Amino acid sequence: MKALLLTKYMELEVTDLPQPELGPRDVMIRVGACGICGSDVHGLDGSTGRRIPPIVMGHEAAGVITEVGSAVRNWKPGDRVTFDSTVSCGNCHFCRRGDINLCDNRQVLGVSCGDYRRYGAFAEYVSVPENILYRLPEGLPFEQAAMIEAVSIAVHAVNITPKELGDTAVVVGSGMIGQLTIQAAKIAGFARVFAVDIDDAKLAQALRVGADEAFNSKTMDVAKEIAARTNGRGADAALEAVGASAPIATAISCVRKGGAVTLIGNITPKIELNLQQVVTREIRLQGSCASAGEYPACIELLASGRIKVDTMISARTSLDGAPGWFNRLYNHEPNLMKVIVQP
Repeated sequence: MKALLLTKYMELEVTDLPQPELGPRDVMIRVGACGICGSDVHGLDGSTGRRIPPIVMGHEAAGVITEVGSAVRNWKPGDRVTFDSTVSCGNCHFCRRGDINLCDNRQVLGVSCGDYRRYGAFAEYVSVPENILYRLPEGLPFEQAAMIEAVSIAVHAVNITPKELGDTAVVVGSGMIGQLTIQAAKIAGFARVFAVDIDDAKLAQALRVGADEAFNSKTMDVAKEIAARTNGRGADAALEAVGASAPIATAISCVRKGGAVTLIGNITPKIELNLQQVVTREIRLQGSCASAGEYPACIELLASGRIKVDTMISARTSLDGAPGWFNRLYNHEPNLMKVIVQP
């Protein structure tokens, strides 16, 4: 089969590889679409430590089952499916309580981190265990279905954020995950959702997908602006979708006393934190990792059009064209968001 292989850091090659092995509880999927994730782009230069070459990356995907393992009973060739990026064991303490994103034996498709190597979906075929499969409605295109993994990250973050109907929320970072989080927050019952970024083009798009107001933290005092719109208190919750010191500090400063800050972004391993501001204002600070069973809800939200992703898809490409798009993403080309690879 044809596959996009990270042969060494900063070098991607379209090559022939053996078709993946099929275990008794696995299914083989002909990949219809696979999104290039920011973590794949960061994996190019080895900065994350989670894409050790050689590896076929890619974990945001959808396609058609072509073959099933000997013990698979509920799936058949021809079924249109997507799958969780997290391969969970189903047997550990956390899986048994429903926290599949915290599985003790967790692996991620398209990741090679030293502990394991699991080839992903930038290939004509990928093999995945049946327990992470989800059926797709006939009318949902594969390129949109490839966005479900990203949608699930936003939905999970909103789900674990404390909220009451009518609360206000701030979403810091208006990239793709931020824009999806804005939409999920509105659906979840936040009455007003404010967008924050340092890029006016991203803020304009945040308004188009449902943010009530947008603020550039480079040109204004965002915490002051949020306070002015919340009777001097601050927002009830903030969701941070960048993962660096400055935007996290902005998120903390924007919430009221007793508010909650949910951290989604994860681009730096360490940050600076104003501990006194968190402690003396009794701020709840929590991380959000992947998703934990939200896929069916996300499929429904996409299929019904309540969450929209079309405007986030910047380009579509074949495997042969993918290395060039990786380079453009790596070089931060303006107005380039999600690129969908169609093997």
